[in-house]
Amino acid sequence: MAKDTAMGTVMATGMDIQKNKLNVLFVIPARGGSKGLPKKNIKPIAGKPLITWSIEAALKAAQQIGSCDVVVSTDSEEIAAIALQAGALVPFMRPESLANDTAASIDVMLHALHDMEQKGQHYQYIAMIEPTSPQRDEHDLVGAYQLLQNTENAESIVGVCKTECAHPLFLTKLQQQFLVPYENKTYKVYRRQEIDSVYFFEGSMYISNTESIKKRKSFYHEKTLGYEMPKWKSFEIDDLTDFIIIEQLLNARKEGLLK
Repeated sequence: MAKDTAMGTVMATGMDIQKNKLNVLFVIPARGGSKGLPKKNIKPIAGKPLITWSIEAALKAAQQIGSCDVVVSTDSEEIAAIALQAGALVPFMRPESLANDTAASIDVMLHALHDMEQKGQHYQYIAMIEPTSPQRDEHDLVGAYQLLQNTENAESIVGVCKTECAHPLFLTKLQQQFLVPYENKTYKVYRRQEIDSVYFFEGSMYISNTESIKKRKSFYHEKTLGYEMPKWKSFEIDDLTDFIIIEQLLNARKEGLLK
């Protein structure tokens, strides 16, 4: 039941969901606290709150996929109000135990899934959409979903990006101020054409079938696919430097310089 408070309106909105079997539960985790960049999830960037970019991408993807819900998991009334205005559902408030610095993302996802199932909603897939990666769009979400759905034996898919300057063969350590190779023990200088492709988790999206995530409690395992993202989409916001870079990239995209 919704409480007779301002947040009660938010919770009641989330309860208007139809009770049926759906394809995807898109969950956008956005807690109120942020030490690196205060209130970063709702900080205006390229003309709109940061979280709005991810909500709009998820809503557009949901329209193409069909039978989806887009939910924001937050402990902040301010974030909840902005999420509702952008078109997302806020059917619950995240408990304090899942809104601190030590809370695991997978526990936030399982909490959201459990809460929605308690409301009568059941899904084939759950997707975690981080608001700190605003350049990922609906085409990426739909493409990843379709690849996962159409790949036999695959249970999940995550966004990855090819690493170049941070390739293990280019990394080094400092020991008493002297450089010591991290992996390249011969000190050989490699050209990029000579090295294997290596990828890192770029953090913009994680999708899993719901039975797998309940069992494994992870998006990453031996049955996880990689969905390759371009370098410019792989940046995520942790601090002010990231924010400035991504805002310039978003503006460049609006101007048609990036596609």
